Amino acid sequence: MTLLGTQGAATAAPFPAPASAPGPASAPAVESGAAVTKITHAQATARLSAAGISWRSSGNCSDRNNPTCTSFEQVNLATIQGAETLKSASGCAVTITGGTETGHASGTYSHWNGYKLDFNPTTCLSGYITGTFTYIGERADGAAQYKAASGNIYARESNHWDVTFYSCGGC
Repeated sequence: MTLLGTQGAATAAPFPAPASAPGPASAPAVESGAAVTKITHAQATARLSAAGISWRSSGNCSDRNNPTCTSFEQVNLATIQGAETLKSASGCAVTITGGTETGHASGTYSHWNGYKLDFNPTTCLSGYITGTFTYIGERADGAAQYKAASGNIYARESNHWDVTFYSCGGC
């Protein structure tokens, strides 16, 4: 595994991308009916690097059509801004392990559609999420869910945090 981002985060064993359950039944309105702003992989990685956020790919690649890659192609700008907000608010090292690449569950608020990112569940990040956000119960697949005041949902899957960004989280 090769760390593709900045900040020299510690490496961890790669994992397959498990299917994620779709978002909540009544998802909040996104960007007040305005068109969602999509950005390129290069634009996303530039922003992530500037924010000190790392990312990694088990396949050492960024091809959106390869499930072993980590891609940010066609990610929502608000999703990347949400990751920036998470990093800033938590003060934790943040490493993204999944983006818009194929291999995740489908749905309106999905990875493919630019709303979700997966994060490495460090002790710092997990403590911040569970200590700051409101526990709202388990998803259909058993993942514990926490909801931020912004409406963003953090679901603790077996080996990562699956985060749905409905907004930038207060950027």
